[in-house]
Amino acid sequence: MESSAAGQVETIPRTHSQRIGRPSLPPQRTLLTWLFVGRLVLALATLVGASLVWTQRPDVSFISTITVVFALTFTGYGAWAVFVRGVIPSRAFLQIQALVDLGLVTALVHLAGEPKSAFPALYVLVVAAYTMLLPLGAGVFTAVAASAMYLGDILLGQTARPDTALWIQFGVFNVVFLLVAVLSQRLREAGVEQESLETELARVRLEADDILRNIRSGVLTVDGRGRLAFINPTAERMLRLQASSLIGQPVLEHLKARSSELWAAINSGIRAGRKISRGEGLVVSAQGRQFPIGLSTTVFQQESQETPSVTAIFTDISDLKQLQELHLRAERLEAVAALSASLAHEIRNPLASIRSSVEQLSRAKYATSDERFLADLIVRESDRLSRLLNEFLDFSRVRATEFVPVDLRDVALAVTRLVKEHPDCPAEAVLEVHGARTVLDGDADLLHRVIANLVLNAVQAAKGSKVCVTVSVGEADGGADLPHGHLDRAVRLEIRDDGPGIPDEIRERVFEPFVSGRPGGSGLGLSIVQRAVEAHRGLVLVDSKPGAGTAFTVLLPVEWTPEEGA
Repeated sequence: MESSAAGQVETIPRTHSQRIGRPSLPPQRTLLTWLFVGRLVLALATLVGASLVWTQRPDVSFISTITVVFALTFTGYGAWAVFVRGVIPSRAFLQIQALVDLGLVTALVHLAGEPKSAFPALYVLVVAAYTMLLPLGAGVFTAVAASAMYLGDILLGQTARPDTALWIQFGVFNVVFLLVAVLSQRLREAGVEQESLETELARVRLEADDILRNIRSGVLTVDGRGRLAFINPTAERMLRLQASSLIGQPVLEHLKARSSELWAAINSGIRAGRKISRGEGLVVSAQGRQFPIGLSTTVFQQESQETPSVTAIFTDISDLKQLQELHLRAERLEAVAALSASLAHEIRNPLASIRSSVEQLSRAKYATSDERFLADLIVRESDRLSRLLNEFLDFSRVRATEFVPVDLRDVALAVTRLVKEHPDCPAEAVLEVHGARTVLDGDADLLHRVIANLVLNAVQAAKGSKVCVTVSVGEADGGADLPHGHLDRAVRLEIRDDGPGIPDEIRERVFEPFVSGRPGGSGLGLSIVQRAVEAHRGLVLVDSKPGAGTAFTVLLPVEWTPEEGA
């Protein structure tokens, strides 16, 4: 398909900006131009006729000359008003111009001296022209005026008595006048309707073009020969294609390099007429990064086409995929939490009994030093297991119980004071809190646990360096790209350290249970953080580079409504 299209490159014959049809009537200025030019020709013919009969019929020659002078005067004024000043001709203006033209035709008919000559046919042209410019009533008036002038010339201007043939000619002319007036009016109305339709069509096209250019979905159309017929700016950006150089050119190979799924969908539509309603694929970006797209195609074929054209609509669904991953992660965390709670309850009581028994045995008088050493070891490990079980229970009990106004800055200050007293916090560690008073609706206990886990992790990772906690309210970075639309304006909590950063191999899995980059860590702290943030309908993000420190950013909605908590 591609090779055949490449050998038959053609220019698309019609663009969106070209008119589909032509109007039924020329524009008003064009008709007036023709009338003024025609009047000048008639005036010149009348002057020539007047000069020829000057000696035989001086009175007729004089009246004809005066008529020509009046006609030229009105022609000059009309042309100056319409073409120089740009005045829109009124009904009265056009009616007067029509009477001037009829008078000039009458003068020419009278000069001919023969009522049965061909000059009376000029009345028909004048009536036809002005009925296309005037309403029906004014057009009929013009036809009646033409008939009256023609009859006046027959009865008063001609020496011969009118015979039956002349009266028949007069009757035929009147019928023709009225028919021309009515038909010209119909033609005028049709022209107005077509102009209105074309205006509406142009408006709809502009609206459609504006929609296609501003929607966040990519839209492109490929004809049956594999040539690009249309592409909107979003599709250009997503596929890295230049419409200016590819419109009308084969494009399937370009699409195959960018997205094999999109290429296959379009190719299937061209070859088999197959439509796709809900498909997915991948697009390779300029930096080699892949992002998922959701796509659908439609197929249409005109009578003149041998193969159908295909229009594809596709959207970047990275946010949707991220949201799905968050939901899956939340479901896994819930399952792990349930399992943790069950195991913790089953193990704690036997573990407490074992610890108590071993501790009593170690205190017996007959216990040797080795036995006491082993007993102490068992007690220490039992305590460690007990702490781990407590973390399991904390993980399983992450629930938002009561939402009240909470000052996040006060919570952060309280947490830093407690962490400074923690055994794992080096004396040289610097903990700073920045930001003004920031109040949001939340569970104070859960928010305290979120900040405590993040600050303690930062202190342990930074090994005594500086840890900054920043609280603010504002637009979320890239708010439009976040999968949580209600976080476009949110409370922002950032915990940043200048430690070694998170290793690459676990950076994408830091929120999963039992994943820890610290020796001896349970891997539940960040999982607790994520569950607590999600309980507030928030979002937690991590940014870390080896050797450049780590920043955890928590975005929380300012207010919590009863409907959201339901």
